[in-house]
Amino acid sequence: MAAGAAIALALWLLLPALGTGEAGPPPIQDGEFTFLLPAGRKQCFYQSAPANASLETEYQVIGGAGLDVDFTLESPQGVLLVSESRKADGVHTVEPTEAGDYRLCFDNSFSTISEKLVFFELIFDSFQDEEEVEGWAEAVEPEEMLDVKMEDIKESIETMRTRLERSIQMLTLLRAFEARDRNLQEDNLERVNFWSAANVAVLLLVAVLQVCTLKRFFHDKRPVPT
Repeated sequence: MAAGAAIALALWLLLPALGTGEAGPPPIQDGEFTFLLPAGRKQCFYQSAPANASLETEYQVIGGAGLDVDFTLESPQGVLLVSESRKADGVHTVEPTEAGDYRLCFDNSFSTISEKLVFFELIFDSFQDEEEVEGWAEAVEPEEMLDVKMEDIKESIETMRTRLERSIQMLTLLRAFEARDRNLQEDNLERVNFWSAANVAVLLLVAVLQVCTLKRFFHDKRPVPT
């Protein structure tokens, strides 16, 4: 019976559902994006979201002077959900979501010189996944479900999936931190090199001026002929 339950579970996972006229909409995948925001410009992105889900938005400014940017998040109905001014990073969660396109805008209009390198990530947590997992129980008979302990298997797989998703999100976040720190170090290195070269140039100029002044002091003056 245990073997039969395992085969039924495998078939349920691998084969599409029978008896349906059309396939359901594909699930919305999480995404991440890094872009360059020019000085004095505003750039917006649109992301579709299903109804009754959870949307987590995270952004970081990983390059550019000041490491800050203005951020706004609007619902599909045009309602302003989040508005932040001159922030280096931020994390915001919308739950439950509305069906439609959410608008994310990054504004660098307050800066007239410096462009910004911005990273942001969108994480969806749909409640439909839990409904699909609950459908496992329909793939086997009640007697077989007792033998293979479907509830324990379902709970273990859900826990593993959640931990893997969180691990991926944490690694992405660490990469963004690493990129921001690297950009800061490169900017500091350029500043140190520039001011070091300026100091060397000033020292050389002062040395030349001192030598010229000493030469004038010790220069032999010839007598003026009468």
